[in-house]
Amino acid sequence: MFSNIKTSKANKEIVTSLTTKLALGTENVIARIALAYSLSKDRLLELNGIKDSGGKEYSAKVLFGDYTDYYIALISLHYNIYSGDRDIVRYVKMHVDDGLELLNEEFQDNSNITGFEFIANKIDFK
Repeated sequence: MFSNIKTSKANKEIVTSLTTKLALGTENVIARIALAYSLSKDRLLELNGIKDSGGKEYSAKVLFGDYTDYYIALISLHYNIYSGDRDIVRYVKMHVDDGLELLNEEFQDNSNITGFEFIANKIDFK
């Protein structure tokens, strides 16, 4: 398990901006959404592509609340690795950073959409 992660320096500003714009909750909620959004793209990120750690710091408890095990399970399943793998924290960090960048692009391209509309539009009812 891990104790904390830090976003990239560039994403420190992005998470603050998205938190204000989307009005979906605090920065840790936006970071959770970012992680899930990145994972939903079904891409495997390379560990050698990890960004700097000069940004916002989140403890596991703040980032995931009471659901740390579930988020770790999502990463474990996505990468087909053991939940105790030493690289779990790096994958979490990479997907939070990636998701923040993806969300930032989405909202720059669709400046009139609200956070709720964005989430509702991304839910696939099959």
